[in-house]
Amino acid sequence: QVQPVESGGGLVQAGESLRLSCAASGRDREAESWFRQAPGKEREIVAGISWSGTRFYYADFVKGRFTISRDDAKNTMYLQMNSLEPEDTAVYFCAAAYSRDPWAVPVDAGKYDSWGQGTQVTVSS
Repeated sequence: QVQPVESGGGLVQAGESLRLSCAASGRDREAESWFRQAPGKEREIVAGISWSGTRFYYADFVKGRFTISRDDAKNTMYLQMNSLEPEDTAVYFCAAAYSRDPWAVPVDAGKYDSWGQGTQVTVSS
């Protein structure tokens, strides 16, 4: 496996939940994050976890609603999304970035060199 593979997207109504999964490469010393991109907007970070697994980053617009987690045994990262809103509609990508800092979560997309194909999340009102 040379790149992550996302799954779990779909069409839901506002207030419902989805869980996204990302089958990662399993390489060491990589922070892993979820990004999203809506039509007409730049790609933005949603949530991330440091390669040590001890530090987390959440964008302000998802705090309290989304939870990022990682299962090292399965080389899988998850994004649990609750209380979804129409504004969450976007293509969601998982990405990995090599990091010398075991507690860092890069927030710039340019720092990530391994990307999944993306999975569509659509939230209707």
